[in-house]
Amino acid sequence: MSIARQLRRESRTERRDTLEELIVAHMREVLQMGDDEELFVDRSYFDLGFTSLKLTDVREYLQKLLDVRIDATVLFNEPTVEHLVEHLADVLSDATHDREVTDAA
Repeated sequence: MSIARQLRRESRTERRDTLEELIVAHMREVLQMGDDEELFVDRSYFDLGFTSLKLTDVREYLQKLLDVRIDATVLFNEPTVEHLVEHLADVLSDATHDREVTDAA
């Protein structure tokens, strides 16, 4: 089962927790952070050391992983990991709802 399908089946709380783990792990990798370094989810991407190019890489990774389209402005409108997780949890929740409505029709 794909991670996107798994996330869509989880409760919102589980989905949010899983998304945070996935996003933080990937961002730590992009920033080449050591195991002893903490990535603060409430700090802006730029305060964490991201550049526009690195954020574009994160966006592309998440789009493929989650099978959703993420508008480039989302990363700037949702300037922290915390906000991005909430946004994506909502997007995946809406996608689940849309599929349930389509399946019921």
